[in-house]
Amino acid sequence: MVARETNLVNAFETTLAAQLASGGTTMNLTADPGVDSPAYFVIDPDNDSNREVVLWSTGTDHSNATVTRDIDSKHGTDPTHAAGTTVRLAVVKQHIEEAHDAIQQGFILEDGDGTEVNIAPILSAGVYTAREIKFIDSGGLDINWTDVSTGSDADPYDLTFTLDLNSLTAASVDIANDSVAIIDANDSNLTKKEALADVIAAIDGAGLTATSGVLSNDVIGKQSMWIPAAAMYPSTTNGCSALTQIEIAANQPELKVLDFADGADDYAQFSIAMPSYWNEGTITFQSFWTVTGTNTGTVMFALEGLAKTSDDAIGGTAFSTPATHAALAHSGTSNDIMVSAESAACTVQGSPAAGDLCFFRITRDISADTQSGAVRLIGIKIFYTIADVHEA
Repeated sequence: MVARETNLVNAFETTLAAQLASGGTTMNLTADPGVDSPAYFVIDPDNDSNREVVLWSTGTDHSNATVTRDIDSKHGTDPTHAAGTTVRLAVVKQHIEEAHDAIQQGFILEDGDGTEVNIAPILSAGVYTAREIKFIDSGGLDINWTDVSTGSDADPYDLTFTLDLNSLTAASVDIANDSVAIIDANDSNLTKKEALADVIAAIDGAGLTATSGVLSNDVIGKQSMWIPAAAMYPSTTNGCSALTQIEIAANQPELKVLDFADGADDYAQFSIAMPSYWNEGTITFQSFWTVTGTNTGTVMFALEGLAKTSDDAIGGTAFSTPATHAALAHSGTSNDIMVSAESAACTVQGSPAAGDLCFFRITRDISADTQSGAVRLIGIKIFYTIADVHEA
């Protein structure tokens, strides 16, 4: 049978307006049944030997109805029915079979890959058993009925899909190949995927640089710090001269300087509570100095460092190995400011850590310079590398 709905009307009976010969497929009814095809009719219903069930299969004209003969296969040869033979629109077994066929047909579910599954009840010993569909939680997706109370149009059953990111399996990020989901505001807020490398490149802006899918902060890196001579003090042992304020000319910039003699290595010290975002690596420096004479001899300074953390003893540990800059010749003009090249790397002694107090000692290295007379240190610029932009 075919899963279809055939038309039916109660208590309709009429007669053939013309003979329906054996093998004929056109039936002419005297009265209009009030329904169109498809519909089942029983011709000569009260005659057991000549009774025939036919299907009006197509059309809307009861006087020229195309029929399929002997639906029950009762007759080897279609009988001939004379004009005036009774025709009844009655309930026949085909109506019930079609209803069962419709139930057994079920429905088809298709997934995104095109795989189709027919969901139909099981029929066993004349009893239907419903099939069950199960939605499987996976990939962080939780599926639960959240309302099963009524199932009406006003209060339908609710099946809720919830994405729980915390239950997803941890991934090993591959910047070059992985993607993330985004809502595309330029395309009706559709959800789309975008490569991580593209997202990082889109964030790239002032102070940020994306290279090979890696976003870096341009501020992170080499930094500098000015330490004026006024922030330093002569060492107790072999110290340089005390801080002096120098007026070169009235109403012009004045200098506070530390004078380093040429007869022996003189020392000055200072301390810095280094920022917590310092990477605790090596540092370098430049010296800023002047002389009052015209001698063009060279000058070299050296720097040593020592880190102390909370609860450390201040004494008991020597400074690190001195790091020097290249010897720089004076210009020959009195009171010219001279700026050295950047020094070699200075390793701060004491395994520095974030927030340490670092002590430094600056020395005029007379063994490597040729300047006669005192050299006036104006200050030094320290260079260090940061790993962040905020204090811890």
